[in-house]
Amino acid sequence: MNWTEGIQSAIDYIEDNITEELDYSEIAARSACSAFYFQRIFGALCGMTLGEYIRSRRLTLAGSDIVSTDEKVIDIALKYGYSSPDSFTRAFASFHGVTPSEARQKPAELRSFSRLRVQIILKGGNSMNYRIVEKEEFTVLEKVERHTVAGGQNLNTIPEFWGRAHREGVIDTLQGYASDRSCMLGTCYGNGHTDCEKFEYGIAVQCAPDTVAPEGYRVNRIPARKWVVAECTGAMPDAIQQLWHEICSEFFPTTHYKPTYEMDIEVYSDGDMTAPDYKSQIWIPIE
Repeated sequence: MNWTEGIQSAIDYIEDNITEELDYSEIAARSACSAFYFQRIFGALCGMTLGEYIRSRRLTLAGSDIVSTDEKVIDIALKYGYSSPDSFTRAFASFHGVTPSEARQKPAELRSFSRLRVQIILKGGNSMNYRIVEKEEFTVLEKVERHTVAGGQNLNTIPEFWGRAHREGVIDTLQGYASDRSCMLGTCYGNGHTDCEKFEYGIAVQCAPDTVAPEGYRVNRIPARKWVVAECTGAMPDAIQQLWHEICSEFFPTTHYKPTYEMDIEVYSDGDMTAPDYKSQIWIPIE
């Protein structure tokens, strides 16, 4: 199963079970990757979180049921996963602009959010600079926090983490152990957690194998792997987030490479991260 087929299989599973309790791990299994990485890929491809997609589809179908059937509002609410009429009414009104009762009492324009279908659209003139690298095991020293993809919060909390690391001396501490002081690493670990929305993210440097971690930090060994290395030019964090979108929407769907879904690494060079010519990279282990 290729990249595109896997994502579409997961979307089809959602649609086939839209009135059931949906388990994110079960959804992700349809695309042959972890729940965390599926949500990350889904967000990069679709510009919304998995939860937002499911909620929008359910409220679209609920709107259709409200205006085209005589089902009780409470029954429709329960059908689409709402435990009370009040919570359903609030969500319905926020999505459609009218309450369920108002939608039935008078003609109303209800919002429609159609199901997703994955398509590869070829766009001329675009290119992504990348190379394939075989790298032996290496060691990193990192300061790690747990973040969440729920609601796309990681897009804000990770840049904030970097800001605190600069202000609180974390960067200076790490660079004191660095074997290469010309760059910093952002290490993202998406497997091995029971909470499918939370993940570990580290601000890190490559260091000597015998490094002893100071209190509050940890040493981790990154196994030997084959990596795709994608080059990025532009101000942070927008440039790196745009590159993630290109990797998910253009690179993997149109090449024979497949990520291992173990982790990924962002490499940040010295320099002004707000400059339009700032250089960074994304490293993704591949099969």
